[in-house]
Amino acid sequence: MVDKAETLGGALEDVRAFCAVVELGTVTAAARRLGETKGSLSRRLTRLERRLGTTLLARTPRAVSPTEEGLA
Repeated sequence: MVDKAETLGGALEDVRAFCAVVELGTVTAAARRLGETKGSLSRRLTRLERRLGTTLLARTPRAVSPTEEGLA
């Protein structure tokens, strides 16, 4: 059985990762600030988007920008 506090903590960290990417403009910079790898941060973003059922970030090889849903 999953501990609700663990689930909530993970969700909050996922939101924190999203906010850092939007603020800093890159996954690399956000990962550096949060002390995570780019891969783990990317997995957080994907998990958050799945949980919310929408795309929050438009990703290209050189840039990341929030979608309309991400800005909302």
